[in-house]
Amino acid sequence: MENLKTSGYAPVNGLNMYYEIYGSGNVPLVLIHGGGSTIETSFGQLLPLLSGYGKRIAVELQAHGRTSDRDAPESFEQDADDVAALLSYLKIDKANFWGFSNGGTTTLQIAIRHPEIVHKIVSLSGAYQREGFIPGFFDGFQNATLSQMPEALKAAFLKVTPDEHRLQTMFEKDVARMANFKDIADNDMQSIKAPALIMVSDQDAVTAEHTVKMARLIPGGRLAVLPGPHGACIGTAESAVKGSKLPGITATLVEEFLKE
Repeated sequence: MENLKTSGYAPVNGLNMYYEIYGSGNVPLVLIHGGGSTIETSFGQLLPLLSGYGKRIAVELQAHGRTSDRDAPESFEQDADDVAALLSYLKIDKANFWGFSNGGTTTLQIAIRHPEIVHKIVSLSGAYQREGFIPGFFDGFQNATLSQMPEALKAAFLKVTPDEHRLQTMFEKDVARMANFKDIADNDMQSIKAPALIMVSDQDAVTAEHTVKMARLIPGGRLAVLPGPHGACIGTAESAVKGSKLPGITATLVEEFLKE
């Protein structure tokens, strides 16, 4: 991980929301992790590769990592509202957003629900409708157990929050949200005014066809399809390939888009 500039907790909609800030600059890039993840597991490799961008803010969402929970289910809409409230707390008027996996869907909701704070968005491996996931994706959610969670994600959670009960709660809330995944309407996608880079890997949990559909629905949509499985293109803890140059290529693609 790159050396932190600052970190802290923000009182956000009933949560103590953990965030980290790296670098400096005018329009920050907000990084939003995937389901079951922490800042480190989603972006540990990526953050140093983005050092040329400037100011980056990485967050941890409800029940994840160091952020507290609330007595309510997780939802992409609520996560979007929480991130918007964090930026208000930090006195940031406008930002770029890059979300991975569940964080990619949250990023879409930020652009839909809070367009006034959005400059550009990047959604990597996000989905907006159930049909976008690969065949069989939803099989087994009803009987999912913590033992099926990747060991790298469990270890990372317990490293920053050594509480097995909180880990179990996060897992159950993540599973419930995905089992009951709610489609975003096409007209909501078409309402996104921000320029958008919609990305996916060719062996991802979301199909390339669905990603093309998203990029075409958003008026300012751009498309990138990268090789590899879910998360490998940014070197996530559960998918990183030692020595791979792909995370650097991905970071360059995104930086070029954000600087256009």
